[in-house]
Amino acid sequence: MALHWYEKAAEQGNPDAQNNLGWCYRKGIGVGKNKRKAVEWYEKAAEQGNPGAQNNLGFCYRNGLGVGKDLKMALHWYEKAAKQGHAVSQYNLGICYHYGRGVAQDETRAVEWYRNAAAQGDTDAIEALEAFRRGQGCKVQ
Repeated sequence: MALHWYEKAAEQGNPDAQNNLGWCYRKGIGVGKNKRKAVEWYEKAAEQGNPGAQNNLGFCYRNGLGVGKDLKMALHWYEKAAKQGHAVSQYNLGICYHYGRGVAQDETRAVEWYRNAAAQGDTDAIEALEAFRRGQGCKVQ
């Protein structure tokens, strides 16, 4: 039932519905899994500035889901969403800098992005900062 309304709203250009419809296609919720269609809907929403879709598109590029694996494109989309304050994207951008995925490794920048995400309560970012504090990365000040 929800899929029907997502489709209607997505076709009318609603970026939240486009992102949700992309999620349905990626996960196979109410439709057969179709990662390429998921990417198409994520792209439409991401181009309209939807940070959730930008994060989802970054995830697809990072993992080669529905598109060729491209760490620089993953970084691009994570950065767009992170700059809008999207906590999960801030954490994902921290991962990119921490491990040098699509960008030169920079643990200081990783910590900055982890801190931004942690300030919003992102538990993965909080755990990443704790790992740095235990000496499993650069010094956290």
